[in-house]
Amino acid sequence: MIFSIIALILSSLMIFTPGAALVEFKNSTAPVVLDGRPILKISSAGEYTAQKRAELIEQKLSTVVSSSKPIHLKVKTDEKLPTIWLNDAYLLTVTQKDVFPGSNLKEQTDIWAEKIEDSVKIAQKERSLKFLGNTLIKVGLIINGAIVINWLLKLVWRKYLYQVILFFLGNHGIAHPEESKSLSILISLSLLVTRIALWIGTILYITNKFPLTRQFSYQFTDTLISTFTSPVIHLGNQTYSVPDLLILVGLVWALIIGVGGITNILRSRILRVTGINRGAQEAIATMTKYSLITIGVMVLLQVWGLDLSSITLLASAFGVGIGLGFQDIAKNFGSGLVLLFERPIQVGDFVEIGEYQGTVERIGARSTMIKTFDHVSIIVPNSRFLEAELINWDHDHPVSALRLPVGVAYGSNVEGVCQALLDAAAAVYPDVLSMPEPQVLFIEFGDSSLNFELRVWTAEPSKQVIIRSELYFKIEAILRERQIEIPFPQQDLHLRSGNLPIDLSPRMEAMLMQFFQQESNGKKVNLTGKEQRN
Repeated sequence: MIFSIIALILSSLMIFTPGAALVEFKNSTAPVVLDGRPILKISSAGEYTAQKRAELIEQKLSTVVSSSKPIHLKVKTDEKLPTIWLNDAYLLTVTQKDVFPGSNLKEQTDIWAEKIEDSVKIAQKERSLKFLGNTLIKVGLIINGAIVINWLLKLVWRKYLYQVILFFLGNHGIAHPEESKSLSILISLSLLVTRIALWIGTILYITNKFPLTRQFSYQFTDTLISTFTSPVIHLGNQTYSVPDLLILVGLVWALIIGVGGITNILRSRILRVTGINRGAQEAIATMTKYSLITIGVMVLLQVWGLDLSSITLLASAFGVGIGLGFQDIAKNFGSGLVLLFERPIQVGDFVEIGEYQGTVERIGARSTMIKTFDHVSIIVPNSRFLEAELINWDHDHPVSALRLPVGVAYGSNVEGVCQALLDAAAAVYPDVLSMPEPQVLFIEFGDSSLNFELRVWTAEPSKQVIIRSELYFKIEAILRERQIEIPFPQQDLHLRSGNLPIDLSPRMEAMLMQFFQQESNGKKVNLTGKEQRN
């Protein structure tokens, strides 16, 4: 299926290659249009250009069509060149330039006469009231049918198209949320394009039903086509119009989507079976993806007819742009390549960079996505992993140590505390490994406690916060069960008695002593009076 898609893309590219699809006639011929329908294509004759001849013929045909008289067409061959007469009025002369290859003057004249007669009859018929009434009924049915089809597209497009894509990609075809988002955008965009095409087709069909609107539709379409098909870019000997560029962009987009599907299949159905770790799978898939995209774009440009040497100026301008304003983008892109090849971090590693801790979910060309414990995605520029200190808990091997400080009161049994901490570590198995064995270290005599440290090892560093919490729960329960006190911070305050640093004169001391005695006697009298009243 994949090779069929690639063959289809390449065949489409060959069909739409500029130079093979468009041929410029440089106004050597011009169409004769009646009510928006081209009926003849004539060439220049004598002093009259093809466009001028076409305009004169159109004016005469319009005059005949506007009248309700039956038409009478006659071909005269008694002169040097055959002529066509309509209702006894001269219409045109058939020249040798007008003859289609493989025909002669007589055959070409008969063909044109038949086309003119049929076109005039149809134009007169379309101006009758009976035809207008029947056409209005058909237009109403067509509009209602377009509304129903538009509603059905909105109802079933997203559901069934998504299921078809998943069927071809497999159950694990969508590996990352970003790819699922891109697929959703693609489906929505394809639905929008389909609905727009439906309404454009409906409007064009309706306008082609009436002579007057068909004329405006033909003029508008002709102007639009001539505008879009005119060259807008010149690269070397090649010229490119807007449709050429749109087709090229569409093919590149199809290439990127196709390569994404191939790498998803490679990741989910081939690399996953090999048993290599997730980081190596992501590195191989990413390098394969960017390599295929680079090679595919170069092949598309070459098949498209674009000489890659002609875009050296564009590459130089891009280099100047990098030097002026895209240093960070280029630096992050280069850092992404280093991360892919050197692999200091891999997808699935638990890392700590700055204030962020989380699991590496994706290593992209410009940035890396880290998912934290709170399931929050942190987008980190690739250059930061090479410029700042990085802690990779899963580098080389995932076994990491956790250190838990614990303080107990003075006077506690040190051996009992050690055993209690080891029992708490054993209760959290298998999150805490038995090999290497947990250790208890006597750290110091603290200000208000004996400070220990429980050191354990785990093979799942991404769960360290949960493991720490479980260990502290077990430690608190065991210490409380064994009546080992966990102290709170304490401070002793010592006060010293002595003389005030102020010297008073003997007279001042006597006055103060007399005042204090009077106050003391007054309180005693008040207390005695209260007791008597009671």
